[in-house]
Amino acid sequence: MQTYENSGFLPIHFADMKARGWDQPDYVVVTGDAYVDHPSFGPAIISRILEAEGFRVCVLSQPDFTSCESFREFGRPRCGFFIGGGNVDSMVAHYSVAKVRRTEDEYTPGGVMGKRPDRSATVYTRLAKQAYPDVPVILGGLEASLRRFAHYDYWMDTVLPSICEDSGADLVSFGMSEHQTRAIAHRLADGEPVQSITDVRGTCYMTDFAHLPASYVECAGFHKVSTDKTAYARATRIQMDNQDPVTGQILVQKQRERYLVQNPPAKPLNRPQLDEVYALPFTRRYHPSYEALGGVPAIKEVEFSIIQNRGCYGGCNFCAITMHQGRRVTSRSADSIVKEGERIAASPNFKGYIHDVGGPTANFRLPSCKEQMTKGMCQGGKKCLAPSPCPHLLVDHTEYLSILRRLRAIPGVKKVFIRSGIRYDYLVWDPDESFFRELVKHHVSGQLKVAPEHCAPGTLAAMGKPPIEVYNRFSKRFYELTKQAGKQQYLVPYLMSSHPGSTLKDAVILAEYLYKNHIRPEQVQDFYPTPGTVSTCMYYTGLDPYTLKPIFVEKTAEGKAMQRALLQYYEPRNAHKVAEALRKVHREDLIPLLAPAALRGQKKTVQPVLAPRQTTRKGNTPRNPVAVPWNKHKQGEKSWQKPAVPAKRKKR
Repeated sequence: MQTYENSGFLPIHFADMKARGWDQPDYVVVTGDAYVDHPSFGPAIISRILEAEGFRVCVLSQPDFTSCESFREFGRPRCGFFIGGGNVDSMVAHYSVAKVRRTEDEYTPGGVMGKRPDRSATVYTRLAKQAYPDVPVILGGLEASLRRFAHYDYWMDTVLPSICEDSGADLVSFGMSEHQTRAIAHRLADGEPVQSITDVRGTCYMTDFAHLPASYVECAGFHKVSTDKTAYARATRIQMDNQDPVTGQILVQKQRERYLVQNPPAKPLNRPQLDEVYALPFTRRYHPSYEALGGVPAIKEVEFSIIQNRGCYGGCNFCAITMHQGRRVTSRSADSIVKEGERIAASPNFKGYIHDVGGPTANFRLPSCKEQMTKGMCQGGKKCLAPSPCPHLLVDHTEYLSILRRLRAIPGVKKVFIRSGIRYDYLVWDPDESFFRELVKHHVSGQLKVAPEHCAPGTLAAMGKPPIEVYNRFSKRFYELTKQAGKQQYLVPYLMSSHPGSTLKDAVILAEYLYKNHIRPEQVQDFYPTPGTVSTCMYYTGLDPYTLKPIFVEKTAEGKAMQRALLQYYEPRNAHKVAEALRKVHREDLIPLLAPAALRGQKKTVQPVLAPRQTTRKGNTPRNPVAVPWNKHKQGEKSWQKPAVPAKRKKR
């Protein structure tokens, strides 16, 4: 077996460990992904943090999950296991929203499927305990973090207890875990029993009634939330309202017999601490043993990208960031980011293009407001940006723009792109247009991906997104600035079908909007109910957890198929589903425009003129949202934005 002790990577085999002169590791980091030593991969950060603290660390990547023998690869670790399911939830990695098995796993060498089990975080923890029952196991990462409470499981269509109970882990470390990892690692190394480590922020543990903390907030237990959807919704609100590091309290939830205790969230890393993490000696590559297997596909998007921030206060209800990274934004210093840019530019494989400088939301660098630093984030489902910006919101792109200018000036750098999410509503509220202009001129790689998600007011409200008029304003100005820059660049809008709150009428409103604006989305995402989000609570309970008011949820295969077809109305294969949907909501007038193929062979009907309808729905919400005229978008025409009407259109 080839050893890699001088490659810059941590040991992945017993021979690698012995080549370093070690008889035993202090810690073994287990991951469901291939070993990629890049700061975009959580296991890489945890392993480098442990190494920097002076511990002997080995990495067990995608172990054989049919027995516990792989977990004995390095012998008994002196202090413990740190286990994570992988960068992506294993169930999402394995199954589409239709619960169809995927054919490729981007986090596995060669993209091969099947190298990790379903629910890998749970499986790995059980195997580690089977291999060495007395060795502490700390479970972390995205998969565990989002399952730390009793939660609805979409794939089994039932409520499951906390992963802390199901897996048998001694501790669950939730969120971004640098602080927790350091504290736990040193206490275990000093000989403290893992059972006594119950006071670390950002961790959960199981206990009995007699050993519950002196004070806590309790939410309904597993048996209650698995049978009472109102109780589930109330528990979700309590959990969401206690994820702030300033105001979050100890939470307790009874599982089957024992109690889950969640300590308050860990304090986010400050700027110097975040800089220290990204200064660790990452090789920024996948392990060389994977080369013959075709490499690891997931590296392509991040190898020449820079993460500049963490956290997001955008507040989209379908996003898991609130329960994992948190709503407080922390960002790296300009010098740290530029140094990473220089390291990237010095790479022999670098072609001159930095692919991204971003994070959960690329253009967030500041806290949402000054008050949040001392009083915490607002609770009760209040949003910083939707439906309108909070008066206290800090809107400033000055520092971000300065960093981008410095990166562009690095020798060997041809272009610096921004490919992670731009929060367009935050952008349009900035009175200084300098960043917007330079974004369009220098940082768009032909297409800018943005996420309006929908246009129907009710659906947007359920998503926690701003009204469509904000997107229209952004879109109009984007194409104006693109024209001024003499470029051909396009917006690629992300859209979602069947989100809770989206009725068939709402899907028709969106199809009509897309038609009027000549937008033809090539990719449409069905809502995916993953653990740990407000939207998943809505999906399971049919209730808004903040108001307990009923909310429509489309769960039938037929209804989902019609909503999805409406978003891609222009596809001939969708014509009959689109026509069926239009008939159901009594919008037969749109069939000749949205589904003409469905009329072939039928009696010719009068071609209608599509004009904004003045009728309103309950609550005086306009049926048709304001759309940007085609002549404002024409230079943005591409495959997904080709004119959907004849060149000679009737005058209105």
